[in-house]
Amino acid sequence: MRRAAADRHNGEVRRDLPSLVATDVDGTLIDDEERVSDRTRAAVQAVVSSGTPFVLATGRPPRWIPPVVEQLGFAPLAVCANGAVLYDSAADRVLSAAVLSADELAWVADVANSVLPGCGLAAERIGASAHDAATPQFVSAPGYEHAWLNPDNTELADHEVIAEPAVKLLIRLASATSHEMAEALAPRLCGMVDVTYSTDNGLIEISASGVTKASGLHLMAEHLGVAADGIVAFGDMPNDIPMLSMARHGVAVENAHPDAKAAADEVTATNTEDGVARILERWWR
Repeated sequence: MRRAAADRHNGEVRRDLPSLVATDVDGTLIDDEERVSDRTRAAVQAVVSSGTPFVLATGRPPRWIPPVVEQLGFAPLAVCANGAVLYDSAADRVLSAAVLSADELAWVADVANSVLPGCGLAAERIGASAHDAATPQFVSAPGYEHAWLNPDNTELADHEVIAEPAVKLLIRLASATSHEMAEALAPRLCGMVDVTYSTDNGLIEISASGVTKASGLHLMAEHLGVAADGIVAFGDMPNDIPMLSMARHGVAVENAHPDAKAAADEVTATNTEDGVARILERWWR
């Protein structure tokens, strides 16, 4: 576990307020039933009442943010799609998006089909809002085996899935773990795109080069006019590692992936035991 000496004195996190609080959603902020607990809601509301920005940083697309907004009781800004999209949930407006070009998608698909035979492909596209009817939000090839229910899916031919720019390419191989897939594919992609995963259930996620939750948070901090070096961040999976590493104080929940724990300054309680709230209450009560 990484220790940030500047944030600690006699074992205690220093008391000056963070410039921004950022948290992953699934497996971190919400419990295993996808609920925000009363304690966590109260802690987040205390952050917001103090004037400190509270930002969601998630692999979710904007269209999957409203259920979280409803439970929180306010509409935060969100870094979506692992850093590729900045989204204003209050205005239902996409602020910016970093996309993979059709040429990049075709190249990654070709390499993936070679390295991971039998894999299925899907792409996350983005419009001007969460449910922009002009843009099919999620498109998948016939061979893509969905890792979770996705009512927004539009099935297309393989070549059509990668024919238009996308904020994220998803590669699915149910017979492998996500770690095994990433280990096999990443070296062949030579750092030309970002490879990560948020579940170990045979699904990896590809973003444009340099696009991570950390890069998204840097942009969000700039948008808000706050210092990026004062961020406190929470996460649980490998797609959270860049964010946990760049934060002034990175916190992994107890149920986190071992690599996420190793990247964090501290490990808090699990997502079912109000791990995020327990840390926030050090500054806000």
